[in-house]
Amino acid sequence: MLARAVACSVRGLAGVPVIVEADIANGLPNFTVVGLTDRAIQEARERVRAAINNAGYTFPSRRLTVNLAPAEVPKEGTGFDLPIAVAVLMIGNPALRLDGRGFIGELALDGSVRPVTGVLPMARCLRAAGVRQLVVAAENAEEAALVESLEVVGVSSLQRCVAHLDGSAPLAATPPGSPVAVCGDLADMATVRGQATAKRALEIAAAGGHNLLMLGPPGSGKTMLARAFCSLLPDLTSDQSLDVAAVYSLRGALRERPPTSTRPPFRAPHHSVSRAGLIGGGSGLAQPGEISLAHHGVLFLDEVCEFPRTHLEALRQPLEERAVSLVRSRGGVVFPADFVLVAAANPCPCGHLGDERGCSCTAPTLAGYVGRLSGPIRDRIDLVVHVPRQRFNDLFEAPAGESSHTIRARVEAARAVQAVRNGGWRRARHNSALEGRALQELAAPTAAATRLLALAGERLQLSARGYFRVLRMARTIADLRAATVVGEPDVAEALAFRGEQAR
Repeated sequence: MLARAVACSVRGLAGVPVIVEADIANGLPNFTVVGLTDRAIQEARERVRAAINNAGYTFPSRRLTVNLAPAEVPKEGTGFDLPIAVAVLMIGNPALRLDGRGFIGELALDGSVRPVTGVLPMARCLRAAGVRQLVVAAENAEEAALVESLEVVGVSSLQRCVAHLDGSAPLAATPPGSPVAVCGDLADMATVRGQATAKRALEIAAAGGHNLLMLGPPGSGKTMLARAFCSLLPDLTSDQSLDVAAVYSLRGALRERPPTSTRPPFRAPHHSVSRAGLIGGGSGLAQPGEISLAHHGVLFLDEVCEFPRTHLEALRQPLEERAVSLVRSRGGVVFPADFVLVAAANPCPCGHLGDERGCSCTAPTLAGYVGRLSGPIRDRIDLVVHVPRQRFNDLFEAPAGESSHTIRARVEAARAVQAVRNGGWRRARHNSALEGRALQELAAPTAAATRLLALAGERLQLSARGYFRVLRMARTIADLRAATVVGEPDVAEALAFRGEQAR
């Protein structure tokens, strides 16, 4: 006798539908699970057996074989408990209706259904595979219900699941949650006194999705500016919000961020973070790191020169490709990492290089500190801005600047222009993503601007990557002033922010 249930295996954010086949044959009592499974799935045999018995059903006392197909796809996690139990129970209860249904959930020994991580990407996969109704743990129902055109039913126990499947006590579908804008403790630009140049750099970075480095002594306001930067970014679209929620679901971090949040994520890892914690990794199949949790948002690296150089060098591919590819023993995965990098650093270890107090660092110490930001990493940073220490009197006498709401309106207008103009080019959602022919056509400068750019390129010894990044910045500056053509003033301002530090 054979029964089938539908489950899902997730690799990165890409899921693979899995058919759970249960077969009972004559022979000594035995329970075998095959299909390239990990230890958690092998342990499911004991959980499923105990859950079925304690839920009041009879576990087969014959030879039971469960196959998870396709066999060549690695499978891991406890989310296969529920579909295995349902397939086993269906053999003795043909009244269970499994057509068009998928199952995800972990079983406790008493038969209750526990939540698992990664339900959202699995729900998206099963919906694309034609599943019409997904049965999950009650705690996972809200996030799974974010997937459109998928009916989600949350169950608290194996008994409730069986009663729903045989029609004796059908359960209502979980409604999708309403979008919410959770802003957290973000600072407002109006609270930052002075620092007009830094605020302008943040506006350009927000409008075009450009990476930014702030250099300045301790207490100059770099961290406050970085936290205020997120308040300049527009709300996420529904698709972007779903992408971000899928990463957090896979990481098991939805408690940190509601799945229906429309605000861009803001991640600020400490410089003691491990390489796997920053980039992603782990044994078996890799897990997303901080750069993926910052997808469609901001990755803030405070005291960036205190991060190990190996960590910073690992950012090369994500900054260029907007994704990170990780290969582990059980296979390779690709996680999205389309974030804006905002980095802050002291100019030297003591923090007072170029300051009134004077620098006390030795030449070797200074060289080693600055050398942690290698040339290739600096080349991937679009804007470099110096944030000087504010005089005490200026903190109180300087007029209040523009609010984040005012600046954000200009950012949204510039992004709206980019969405229309860049819409025909894949991956060119922001000006920072323009490349190749798209950059040549959409950011073509005037003759005067071209001459200025060529002259500056020779004097500043800009690399080819640096040249194109200046051009992208100039395109964003032109968008902020609603200009259709990149002019000489746009290139001049872009070069001022690129400067000597970014060669």
